[in-house]
Amino acid sequence: MDVLEGLNVLITISGKKNKLRLYFLSWLRNKILHNDPDMRKREGWIPVGDLEGCVHYKVVKYERIKFLVIALKNSVQVYAWAPKPYHKFMAFKSFASLPHKPYSVDLTVEKGQRLKVIYGSLAGFHAIDVDSGTVYDLYLPTHIQGNIRPQAIIVLPDSGGMEVLVCYEDEGVYIDTYGRITKETVLQWGEMPASVAYLQSNQVMGWGDKAIELRSVENSNLEGVFLHKKAQKLKFLCERNDKVFFASVQSGGSSQIYFMTLGQNPLMNW
Repeated sequence: MDVLEGLNVLITISGKKNKLRLYFLSWLRNKILHNDPDMRKREGWIPVGDLEGCVHYKVVKYERIKFLVIALKNSVQVYAWAPKPYHKFMAFKSFASLPHKPYSVDLTVEKGQRLKVIYGSLAGFHAIDVDSGTVYDLYLPTHIQGNIRPQAIIVLPDSGGMEVLVCYEDEGVYIDTYGRITKETVLQWGEMPASVAYLQSNQVMGWGDKAIELRSVENSNLEGVFLHKKAQKLKFLCERNDKVFFASVQSGGSSQIYFMTLGQNPLMNW
């Protein structure tokens, strides 16, 4: 999920049909405080288009534009925020009939000019030139037999949108947006993470069954470890200010929400 306070919305994939929805923060706040009777009469959320079967999405801010790139079962959609009087995300580009089914997705702006969608599949990572619609392979981990699990796509800061860290299985590699390896360093997790996320502190966090690892996004050096009291699967939710929120993944549909306060000793406050 993503919280965009300036737009008064929370974005999340919701419902049995995996629709992308915008929940209004003012409506959610009133559900807790019950201090605005008029708010009860208003709609609490609106859908993003008529999209169903959303697999993953990413909010990307570029200058004053907010893009929403969405991975569906067989396509990638790009939406852009339209201010008042519309006050919603509106369709911008659509890419169907992709050679590989998208499982994770991101958007980069190369040197402030060219938009590119980067998405992960069971085969590896691929790119779409937004202007031309051209699709090409970025990185295919041929050293792994069979399908892979794409974990995260991280556009590296201070790279002009030209370099990314692509994480899959229990490792990650540094490449540019044309598929060339940019660093010999390989990010190697201590165990297979259930979830991987980039943090505003310029770090990447991996949630394993036995421990949470915190690594530098620039060189993949290990910067912190927190061991679980018992083995459990954890999934990243969102980051707000100095806190990271994540949930336990349990059978039967029940789960528990946790948050971690990042600081000088970030993994001691959980």
